[in-house]
Amino acid sequence: MNYDSNGALIQSEIDGVKLLNRGKVRDIYDLGDSLLFIASDRLSAFDVVMPNGIPDKGKVLTQVSLFWFELMNWLPNHLISSDMSTRPELANYVDDLQGRAMIVKKAKPLPVECIVRGYLVGSGWKDYQKTGEVSGIKLRDGYRQAEKLDEPLFTPSTKAEQGLHDEAISFDKVVELIGQEKADRIKELSLKIYSEARDYAEKKGIILADTKFEFGEYNGEIILIDEVLTPDSSRFWPADQYEVGCSPVSLDKQFVRDWLETLDWGKTPPGPELPKDIVEKTAAKYQEAYKILTDKSL
Repeated sequence: MNYDSNGALIQSEIDGVKLLNRGKVRDIYDLGDSLLFIASDRLSAFDVVMPNGIPDKGKVLTQVSLFWFELMNWLPNHLISSDMSTRPELANYVDDLQGRAMIVKKAKPLPVECIVRGYLVGSGWKDYQKTGEVSGIKLRDGYRQAEKLDEPLFTPSTKAEQGLHDEAISFDKVVELIGQEKADRIKELSLKIYSEARDYAEKKGIILADTKFEFGEYNGEIILIDEVLTPDSSRFWPADQYEVGCSPVSLDKQFVRDWLETLDWGKTPPGPELPKDIVEKTAAKYQEAYKILTDKSL
């Protein structure tokens, strides 16, 4: 296992187990009858992986996902187990993996990022300023930055390879990619999951501004895969600090994005080294999000 000087897991190495993919954050291994998903502490911003990580970030992502999987037990998902001691081939790595890894079903991923926006911020706000639309959906005039939308929007995108940028696509394009029935299903599920999570988070004093889901096919059924409703895939805003007309205080990696925006950097690899104070503040934000949502600490 490769840890950086701050104790962040940058890269996993498991002898005798085939590595299938090293993504922006996750390392995926083939366990034969299932997959091993390891959430590293790598941080990706603007689709570029930073050279140093955020300690325990991967544990937060995994534990938050497990929390939502349990809360939304009506929702078919890919989780088999989060107990690494159940697999003999992982016996030498249990201490490194426990808390940050999941054993999951071998689903076939659908080639779509399912983004749901409840508030007008980020790239959606930029699109709206230019065109009055978000992902080809015409919106009314008069919205301000970070304002709540009249209703949540399903704004899908492509799933880009590492180093490339996801691109917004229309719902018609989703239909073209996967067919009408599957497109309708993932849109329906995405909006339902978002609405349920938004209402739960509200009770905890958190605004779920937007989020991203991934789905796959398993035994003829569409199931939720990868992470869900984490600080990496979502914007979480403390409700008591929420303001319209600016980029609100957030409990996610928006803090790093805002810092990166102050640099003379072309948003292409390699990413800049994150200073120690940025690392510490970001780690604190991830852990605060976990604690508020779940009432637990790591």
